[in-house]
Amino acid sequence: MQILALNCGSSSVKYQLYDWQKMEVVAKGMVERVIIGDSFILHEVPGREAYRFDYDCPDHQVAIDLIIRTLVDPTHGVLADINDISAVGHRVVHGGEKFTCSVLIDEAVLDAVKEVQHLAPLHNPPNISGIEAAQAVLPQVPHVAIFDTAFHQTMPEHAYLYPVPYEWYEAHGVRRYGFHGTSHLYVSKRAAVILGKKPSETNIVTMHIGNGVSHCAIKGGVSVDTTMGLTPLEGAMMGTRCGDIDPAIPAFMMQKENLSAKEIDGILNKKSGVLGITGRFTDRRDVIEHANAGDHRCKTALEIEGYRLKKYIGAYMAAIGRLDAVVFTAGVGEMGWPIREKAIEGLEHIGIILDRERNKGAMTRKRESLITTDDSPVKVYVIPTDEELVFTEDVAAILDGTYTDHMNFEYTFSRPDFVRK
Repeated sequence: MQILALNCGSSSVKYQLYDWQKMEVVAKGMVERVIIGDSFILHEVPGREAYRFDYDCPDHQVAIDLIIRTLVDPTHGVLADINDISAVGHRVVHGGEKFTCSVLIDEAVLDAVKEVQHLAPLHNPPNISGIEAAQAVLPQVPHVAIFDTAFHQTMPEHAYLYPVPYEWYEAHGVRRYGFHGTSHLYVSKRAAVILGKKPSETNIVTMHIGNGVSHCAIKGGVSVDTTMGLTPLEGAMMGTRCGDIDPAIPAFMMQKENLSAKEIDGILNKKSGVLGITGRFTDRRDVIEHANAGDHRCKTALEIEGYRLKKYIGAYMAAIGRLDAVVFTAGVGEMGWPIREKAIEGLEHIGIILDRERNKGAMTRKRESLITTDDSPVKVYVIPTDEELVFTEDVAAILDGTYTDHMNFEYTFSRPDFVRK
């Protein structure tokens, strides 16, 4: 059984083709810089050199088509026929309160996802585009939605409710939902294995840092709090999203600049965060490069991000009590050693002792690395995430009839003998 996992982000589409019988990745890759220009696909097949092809992708529909063409390409592909694909798993960022686990997609499911797309304006629309594009190409195979929000459904009421009129929750579902659930699930399970503990025995703070950023407080193996809220706008400073700000600022600026609700929402989601501070960058590699060259606004952006990351580590440590580990993951979390350093330096008083050389050496997306000293009471790891593997295993389990909640279902990557291929 060949399972294709699709992860449509705001400016990228990650994919992975997995052979379930052989339990191995057949091909994986990413279309980067979708919509923003200079887009390209990077296609990886085990045993071959990586293949890069520059191709303009003005939207996610074009990016999906490029992936399909690459998978069946006579030279660079891995499939004789696209019909060799048995099922497709799709990342869906926001499921509202209607979905607490992965589900087979039918018309009713897709309509429900569309109903809440305004809550994740950067992601649900491309998620929907990916589903519709893949259904058009592969109408005969089952498609499964894997929700970012599902992992966080274990949050207690006092963590997910906001101190606003309760009627807002009852009538409109205004509450904290949380996102990047599959990533937090994967790396927390891997951290438990590295620590030599059962997930139910571990307390971990996971830090997913990419263009979108979210952190999760995991107590006893389950999510008890997370930084993103009703939408992915709340929480940490991100590539283009503001994260936590004074809630009076939007109304204040709407009056000052005569902005509509839609315009202020667009600014906070698409023109703030790292881009808002630097005025020109969202990619942290660009920010670090120009900060090192003396650009004051880039230096400031790095200081703001590092400071806010540090505050959340402390806050979540207070929330969950004894802390076993902090985990950095996703593009920036895995590759941005200067940002990791700013986030955890000076935390010796709470048991985190950074090893600067280990941290600088952890610059790969293929290895799990310890970046604290051996005697650090709280360990800090860099663990490359693998959301696509979570998608794949959920799809296979749903088709098999063995799917259940993540604390009772044994994922392959939660086993001590798991080897990342």
